Amino acid sequence: MMPAARPVILGPDPDAPFPPPAQAMREPDGLLAIGGDLSPTRLLAAYRVGIFPWYSEGQPILWWSPDPRGVFVTPEVRLSSRFRRSLRGSPWTIRADSRFAEVVAACAEAPRPGQDGTWITVAMQEAYRRLHALGHAHSVEVLHGDRLVGGIYGVAVGRMFYGESMFSAEPGGSKVALAALARHLAGRGWPLLDAQMPTPHLERMGARAWPRARFLAAIAPLVEQPEPAGDWRDRFGRQAARELARPPDAGDFAPRRHP
Repeated sequence: MMPAARPVILGPDPDAPFPPPAQAMREPDGLLAIGGDLSPTRLLAAYRVGIFPWYSEGQPILWWSPDPRGVFVTPEVRLSSRFRRSLRGSPWTIRADSRFAEVVAACAEAPRPGQDGTWITVAMQEAYRRLHALGHAHSVEVLHGDRLVGGIYGVAVGRMFYGESMFSAEPGGSKVALAALARHLAGRGWPLLDAQMPTPHLERMGARAWPRARFLAAIAPLVEQPEPAGDWRDRFGRQAARELARPPDAGDFAPRRHP
């Protein structure tokens, strides 16, 4: 299927299907559609087929499926030896879904090299808070006492997790959040974590750049897996960041059963 010369204009019906991702434009890479809304129905339908929204204040909603796609194989997310050593005496703790709205707001406020402003608009924050209330969007928080020092959030569909954004309020906070999320997902038998756009920073942590066709083929069976929506606080528990100081072993990734 040839890429489209221009993006498709979405209508008001949130149940209307998205165009095939293979029709996404080559330049800008991955732009597929414009318009629609950020309702839970539309967002979940997008993630199910490997599409995500990304736009700035003042723009219409833009929907993307880039090629290549950044993706982590969850057991292969890595921290450098030097960084792991720095965690041995860390007082940080790690939770999930305990401060979701704060993580999203912190991601929106975090400065990004080469970016003026944020793509996590007020409307986007509201949309992901709605998904969180429905049990489809989740966060991992890194805490120093009661202070949030890092975090990551994203969307779960079946046994596929789509990372949206992460932040650090102290050096390494986002790395700890990402590594803890990946270890948790691997332990539940979730093999992939979407990183959207491959970057050198993510590649140093183990991200791969997959052709879009490979990515879409890989997620197709995962999004159909029966995995109930809901809060992750109990199943994730409270973890110590210093546990990430040791390299993971096979036992960390043995699938576990959760209620």
